Amino acid sequence: MQTAFTIVGAAIGVAVIVFMSALLTGMQANIIRRSLLSQAHIVLQPAEQVARELRPDGSEVARVQKRDQRLLSIDQWLKVIQQVRTIPGVRVVTPTADGPAFVARADANRSVSVIGIEPEDYVRIVPLPDKIVLGTWRLAGTDILIGTELAKDLGVTVGDKVRVLTPQGANLVLTITGIFDLGSKGVNERTVFVQMRTAQDVLALPGGATSIDVTVDDIWQAEDVAQAITARVGLEADSWIRTNNQLFIALNAQTISNTVLRISVGISVALGIASVLVVSVIQKSREIGILRAMGASRRQVMNVFLIQGAVVGLVGSFAGSALAALFLHLWQLMLRNPDGTPLFVVGFEPNLVAWSAAVATLTGLAAAVTPARRAARLDPVEAIRA
Repeated sequence: MQTAFTIVGAAIGVAVIVFMSALLTGMQANIIRRSLLSQAHIVLQPAEQVARELRPDGSEVARVQKRDQRLLSIDQWLKVIQQVRTIPGVRVVTPTADGPAFVARADANRSVSVIGIEPEDYVRIVPLPDKIVLGTWRLAGTDILIGTELAKDLGVTVGDKVRVLTPQGANLVLTITGIFDLGSKGVNERTVFVQMRTAQDVLALPGGATSIDVTVDDIWQAEDVAQAITARVGLEADSWIRTNNQLFIALNAQTISNTVLRISVGISVALGIASVLVVSVIQKSREIGILRAMGASRRQVMNVFLIQGAVVGLVGSFAGSALAALFLHLWQLMLRNPDGTPLFVVGFEPNLVAWSAAVATLTGLAAAVTPARRAARLDPVEAIRA
């Protein structure tokens, strides 16, 4: 009965660890997916333009008014892309040509950001085809993709034509082929996508690219990769960690809290197993003495309790993993969005079960060390007499 209660206690502890780990992983993945849905992990841009005025004697003036930032192309951007692709950890690299413009339809007009993309590469960064809610994924020379909010403001739909105007004097009529929803009202209201050559013509950047978007294999290493890119090509590289610093701090706090919780639960489980085994040693002192009198060595007596601790941890881990899987299933059934879809996807990874089994077994083994040593040190005569 004591062993059964110990296994139940270990199972509950493992269930809490597995459940919270899977829940936090799913929550973080959902937050990151929504936050980085419409942006790259790293964005390369030309260095900021600085005005430096010199006195006649050659010395710098104490105060110089900051100059306006013009829309410039990255110098030799094709060569830069080739260099960035060789940096370890980089997955996708694609150029963009973006800048401010006005989109007009009849008397209505809105200020937007025109983003010129190379569709084949850009969809590997932002899954635009999956976000089309009306129309089709097509982006030829005279096509334009707009957000749901912008379509509502202009009163347009798929097949309608809009006029794109820029401060550079461009005036181009494009056809709406698709309306997208990237999950952000601001993005849906202020962003339009066109083919890169079209953007270059509209923004007066013949053959140019204003930025280079990069995705990395490990998003948590984005800042390190950004620094490596800056050191290699000399451009400003802003990672999502820098541009979304508060989000990164919040995610780090969640991870630290989860780690503290797992350690606390693990210590509680270990103390529970150790206390039960100590009581078992006291209760079984006579039996231990008889075994020692019959020729059992100290190592054999110690192994009995070490094996018991390891088995309790192993069985408890599998029972706890099954209990955690049940909790996760109930979580996804009960908590849903208004449209009936899961609040966020929570995956139950086999690797997590294997990891919890190994940790629980080692925890049970470590918890059994002190009781096992105490049992091995019992004097046979005193144990039997007691």
